[in-house]
Amino acid sequence: MSLLVETPGLLTTFQDLGRFGFQHLGVGPSGALDEVSHRWANLLVGNSPEAPSLEITLAGPTLNFFRETLIALTGGDLSPEIDGRAVPQWRPVWVRMGSRLSFGKATQGARCYMAVGGGFRLPKVMGSASTNILAGFGGLQGRPLRAGDRLETGELSQQIWPSLLANLHRQDAPFLGLNWFAPWFREMDFLRPATLRVVQGPQWEALTAHSRAAFLAESFTVAPNSNRMGLRLQGSKLSLETPMEMISSGVTTGTLQLPPDGAPILLMADRQTTGGYPRIGELATVDLSKAAQLRPGEHLRFKLITLSEAQELDHRRETHRREAAATLLQRMLG
Repeated sequence: MSLLVETPGLLTTFQDLGRFGFQHLGVGPSGALDEVSHRWANLLVGNSPEAPSLEITLAGPTLNFFRETLIALTGGDLSPEIDGRAVPQWRPVWVRMGSRLSFGKATQGARCYMAVGGGFRLPKVMGSASTNILAGFGGLQGRPLRAGDRLETGELSQQIWPSLLANLHRQDAPFLGLNWFAPWFREMDFLRPATLRVVQGPQWEALTAHSRAAFLAESFTVAPNSNRMGLRLQGSKLSLETPMEMISSGVTTGTLQLPPDGAPILLMADRQTTGGYPRIGELATVDLSKAAQLRPGEHLRFKLITLSEAQELDHRRETHRREAAATLLQRMLG
């Protein structure tokens, strides 16, 4: 046993980059809602981005460490502490055996990601360790963490041991924040109302002119019954020029559906694979992580962009991320 779950938090699950290739069987992708933060957490501890991390939602767990462990916390700020001392995020943290990690108030964002050096030891289902709660598989027995769960971790990459060993014995604190960090936290956008960029969906033009104007001019609120399946949005009721009877068709993470009640739903990673509601928009990939960090009660607005603009934004972000990751890796190995 490497870690013992003292308290599980509100919703803490294992997620990785997702489960793909099975949508024709009705199996959605799951995976980290904030994929960017998940990737950085793994990079900071020397893991592959495919390694599972803990996705911690709003109220975090309490974890007891039964071996020395390298961790990284990224994403939203849920006020992490180790033995009562604030823990830096977006950098590797060496945690001593016998220490206790807990979380406090969510001051920014909704989800924090925790990776451990060597990765969590979990079986894969359909090529992924991501937890699918509705289907009951993946992660830890297909469910969120519970009190008393014992978590196993792998061995730390030997490549980054030299830097660690030079710092480990300099002080007796319960943890040591290492020198390298990910600058990506500067890219995190917690401004509210958030601005989410969308591309027109197949039924965009079927909206009334008034609804199209309201969609772009007014703000929406994340409803309390939002979850990993989708963000339910409260605001102006949107309507179609003519009611539609649609055959179910494929949907994806980021699809904006319009149910008969006129309140849009932004589909997230635990979404269904098909849907019969009108698809009025598709969220730009670059803004998926931003949407993942929205809390119930927070406000957002939509901005319409073209498909080519969405592709360019995604290309620019990925180029920036690869450059920053390469720089960080050189420092870790150097």
